[in-house]
Amino acid sequence: MYTHPKIERFNEEVLSKYHIYNSVFITLPFDSIDNTGALLPLFTEGCENGFKKQETPKEILDLFSQKYLSGASEKEKIDLMFRFIQYIERQIVLFDAVEDAAFPVVNNMDGRGSLRDIKEKAAVQDRESELISFLENFNVRTVLTAHPTQFYPGSVLGIINDLTDAIRKNNLLEIKQLLAQLGKTPFIQNEKPNPFDEAVSLIWYLENVFYETAGEIVHYLQKNILKGESINNQLIKLGFWPGGDRDGNPFVTTEITLKVADRLRTSILKCYYREMRSLKRKLTFHEVDVLVAELEYKLYRSVFYSKGEIYITLEEFISQLNKIRTILIERNQSLYLDELEALLIKVNLFGFHFASLDIRQNSKIHDAVFEDVVLYYLNSNATVFPSNYFELSEAEKMEVLSRLNGNLDSGVFENEITRSTVESIQAIRKIQENNGEFGANRYIISNNESALNVMETFALFKLNNWENPTVDIIPLFESVDDLQNAYVIMEKLYTNPVYAAHLARRNNKQTIMLGFSDGTKDGGYLMANWSIYKAKEELTAMSRKYGIKALFFDGRGGPPARGGGKTHKFYASLGPNIENNEIQITVQGQTISSNFGTLDSCRYNLENLLSAGATNQVFNKQKNSLTSSEKEILDQLAALGYEKYLSFKNHPKFIPYLEQMSTLKYYAKTNIGSRPSKRSKSETLEFSDLRAIPFVGSWSQLKQNVPGFFGVGSALKYFEDNNWDLVQDLYNNSLFFRTLLENSMMSLAKSFFPLTSYMKNDPEFGEFWQIIYDEFLETKRLLLKIAGHKSLMENYPDGKASIDIRERIVLPLLTIQQYALLRINELNKEDNPDLGLIQTYEKIVTRSLFGNTNASRNSA
Repeated sequence: MYTHPKIERFNEEVLSKYHIYNSVFITLPFDSIDNTGALLPLFTEGCENGFKKQETPKEILDLFSQKYLSGASEKEKIDLMFRFIQYIERQIVLFDAVEDAAFPVVNNMDGRGSLRDIKEKAAVQDRESELISFLENFNVRTVLTAHPTQFYPGSVLGIINDLTDAIRKNNLLEIKQLLAQLGKTPFIQNEKPNPFDEAVSLIWYLENVFYETAGEIVHYLQKNILKGESINNQLIKLGFWPGGDRDGNPFVTTEITLKVADRLRTSILKCYYREMRSLKRKLTFHEVDVLVAELEYKLYRSVFYSKGEIYITLEEFISQLNKIRTILIERNQSLYLDELEALLIKVNLFGFHFASLDIRQNSKIHDAVFEDVVLYYLNSNATVFPSNYFELSEAEKMEVLSRLNGNLDSGVFENEITRSTVESIQAIRKIQENNGEFGANRYIISNNESALNVMETFALFKLNNWENPTVDIIPLFESVDDLQNAYVIMEKLYTNPVYAAHLARRNNKQTIMLGFSDGTKDGGYLMANWSIYKAKEELTAMSRKYGIKALFFDGRGGPPARGGGKTHKFYASLGPNIENNEIQITVQGQTISSNFGTLDSCRYNLENLLSAGATNQVFNKQKNSLTSSEKEILDQLAALGYEKYLSFKNHPKFIPYLEQMSTLKYYAKTNIGSRPSKRSKSETLEFSDLRAIPFVGSWSQLKQNVPGFFGVGSALKYFEDNNWDLVQDLYNNSLFFRTLLENSMMSLAKSFFPLTSYMKNDPEFGEFWQIIYDEFLETKRLLLKIAGHKSLMENYPDGKASIDIRERIVLPLLTIQQYALLRINELNKEDNPDLGLIQTYEKIVTRSLFGNTNASRNSA
């Protein structure tokens, strides 16, 4: 099956099939005018040739109109642009479906990084017992977030799923029907989804993909590596943010948090019920049949005839399943034991919670909330806080916080945020009662700047009459300064007797979250990634010093600019000085659908993460350590890149360029996520207000991808002028550095400067555009030099081919978007601008933004 090279398999299974099905698709009439499909390839060709001739998007569209739309009015041109967008959005879905259908053929499912691979490697190296020990202690936690980088309506998700299946079976009639259905199904959300809508959309992936895949992975390991013994470890954990992530999202209420937790519990019980029904047809033996029927009935009542009541406890469910297991072994020759074991594994993985609902809030909000709480106690003459609390030093405040207890009533607060923050702590307790402790047992403080941020949050739990909270308080370090100071903050917590006692009750484990997205926005690509690496080393050393096991939770997005790219290679490269007992990552937007959207891709990527952990801890235990001289080079590279990025970020045209020349302000109009697109409500845009997703996404829409490379070229140029061999040796010897640069190459491969080269002549922004382009050229030249390549990503030819075809599909979309932006600027300069026409072009920008975001998997 895998005799051909990967690129050949891609060409046969993806490229050829896409062209065949696309030729069917573009001949389908979706409206009264059926020439759209015929004109689109001509327009695509016009865009490609036009950019080669250095024409502007306006010139390309005007030339196309003259050639093929003789005498067309502006309204007719606009109508055609909307129809092109409609077609291209659906071509993207078609390509995704073809690529997903071909996934197990293009990717060797049993090759490097698979479970079979680590099993065979362990056998050859006589390390089976080490591998078993690793599996008993290691965890992968994928945390699904609702960050809006893709949001198809449920109807479209269903079509994508059916289309992938039909393509896999080569059922041309069904494919044609589904393409016709796709053409007539609306893609656009007329209203923003609320956080519950987002939760329901993502629970689809839990029920239809993760449930099966995670169970199969653990089942395979038990049968093939542990020789039938159970793994007494929740090897794969699922996390969930929609409905719990309050940071910057005023629409997440306590009611929604509880509603999402209920939905998660109902969803997992529904999965168990379906499986019990299937088992009932097989387990028809004496005594077993009665036990199975009883379980099926109780699950049925809990799912379908319940207003929240549960008619069976988790303990009872597990106990009954084990009873059935014993009878099967002792009296029925283990008939259908394998199927029962598969269910037991899932119950061990998912309990009654399915995925842990993380609660997250920003430290800035917490500061205001805590001030409110202190003032309430001071005004009510309670002796909880000293009257001079606000004048105390950090150490003195922590001393006060260590002694707190109380029974706070959220109803006493007039401020909505204070009330809902207090309620969120009470909600965690309620969820634990209903779904078990794993239902919600993590509270994340984003933008964490001090030990006080953690202790104040911990104190809120104590003030809510929760003496020993069964909750992990997780600081999230994001800015470069906070990352550099993180280990100092954690030492203050480890040496606080009350917090240390809390950690002892939590098995001496401390989860620490690190933000790649905001880190890159703050400090640029090299500085962010290197700061996180160093922070992890320092935090590991500090935690080990106090007997604490640090667990790192990485806030990653899809593209390299947000910590994405070749994620498993990153984890395999960390070395022994970084604690790696768990790989915890956020997964969002297109990364959910592209990496975990089908059974095959989900299995492949989860296995790769498990394999990365095994590589680090079993097979390459003492490898990948950076020497002190290598660290010095990385320090220097990061500092040089940071200096270049800071001068760029502080350029007076930085914010105006994003506001006036990019799609930044249109993100709020896409209705793909419930969160506002910027943090504050002020009219003027401050850099600190920028959210990472619209920030990175706007550069992506411009096809400039600044956050994924800016500063890299300048840093490498310094070494080219002084001592190139140092960085060349580092690239050759360090998997971490090589992965970092390879991921930056991916950002470059997704850039296309001819699209915006007209900006170099702009009187206001020409010089600023040139700064970006010069850094792009320098980075590209030096990355090719250090890798010894002639073209970007040449060592990943299938990945490059996928990017190339996606870029070709969206090129007309981007051209239309730029044309619309240019027309808006032109119309705004007129003495009496046509506001209706401006509005129409703004709608074109928004629609094209939506399509392009969905197209470029991992683009934002």
